[in-house]
Amino acid sequence: MFTLALRNLFRQKARTAMTLLAIMLGVCTLILSGGFVEDIYVQLRDKTIHSRLGFLQVYRTGFNDAGTRDPYRFLIHDPAQIIAEAQELPGVLEVLKRVRFHGLIDNGKTERAIVAEGVEPEAELRLSDSLDILAGGRLSAETEYGIEVGEGLAKVLALKVGDPVNLTTTTTDGGMNSMEFEVTGIFRTFSKEFDARAVRLPLSSAQRLINSEDVQALVFSLADNSFTEPVRAGLMAQLPAEEFEIFSWFELDAFYRKVVDLYEKQFGFLQLIMLGIVMLSVANSVSMTVQERIGEFGTLRALGMTSRGVYGLVLLENALLAVVGAAAGVALGVVLAGVISGVGIPMPPPPNSNSGYTALIRVTPENLVSAAIIGMLATLGSALIAGYGPTRRHIADALRENI
Repeated sequence: MFTLALRNLFRQKARTAMTLLAIMLGVCTLILSGGFVEDIYVQLRDKTIHSRLGFLQVYRTGFNDAGTRDPYRFLIHDPAQIIAEAQELPGVLEVLKRVRFHGLIDNGKTERAIVAEGVEPEAELRLSDSLDILAGGRLSAETEYGIEVGEGLAKVLALKVGDPVNLTTTTTDGGMNSMEFEVTGIFRTFSKEFDARAVRLPLSSAQRLINSEDVQALVFSLADNSFTEPVRAGLMAQLPAEEFEIFSWFELDAFYRKVVDLYEKQFGFLQLIMLGIVMLSVANSVSMTVQERIGEFGTLRALGMTSRGVYGLVLLENALLAVVGAAAGVALGVVLAGVISGVGIPMPPPPNSNSGYTALIRVTPENLVSAAIIGMLATLGSALIAGYGPTRRHIADALRENI
């Protein structure tokens, strides 16, 4: 049967080529579209992690719900011990301290409400390597009274690098404090909303401003994202749940979750469309081939082959086409993905962002396997439908097709 199926495929060269082309293009399209969507996930994830959130953040229990209203009630008083234990976990590169507070920024002419983050400059340079600096430079240990301001905030206040500003906020004991800073940099993250109200300053200066040596968040830099959940599990074992809560970047960034949910639905619908296109294309080719071979099927049955055997022969032929076509489609998809990624796809800024990017086609094993399986199932499904009727024609009626 296998030999006969191969001979039939080589005998019907034009039909075989048409069917293979349909399968190849369907599989290749799925790989390219899937790789494009995967790149969106990866680039947005990396921007989110390496510009603002890190991989994990540890707070005092309740801070994520009520910290905006009363941030100083959730200070971590002794972070050194937590950091020392956490750095023993596999995959942990650094643990960064941060403090966040609300206040006012004054450029001498007008004021704006802000969210300020006190950060460790040198450690942030290593973690936040995706933070785009539009003007000036990053914070450093030497810029004790320097601040970085978000792009949107800089536009509203007409701030330039070197401009003096005053930050005013309440202290932990309920008083008011104000300090003068110099704008050393203007930054852009992947969140336009964050950039419109964010200020970053050295942790030591932020602590003097709020009159406290404590911090509010411990931010984890990991070797890669695969360590996120294992490190989280390790932290949950180390830290008492009634005192601390641990959030991953995925939980902290609602925008990323919405983007993933949107594209998963769109790509799922695209897969259904491609499945239908491949099935129709293959079904048309298989149907024409089978109709032309009705007389041949009658001869095979007259020589003793059952209708089930003839039907199985048709299915075997298309199974071979499915395997070869899917393999060729995967190879073509990988090659085109490499070529397209080498050139890049310029993309406009996504919603809630001012930053465009260059998209790639990321080939993953899961995407390759999924596309190949869909192509093969579409081919076999078409053969099951198109080959059923003609292979069961009465022998006499089928033989008349040879006349």
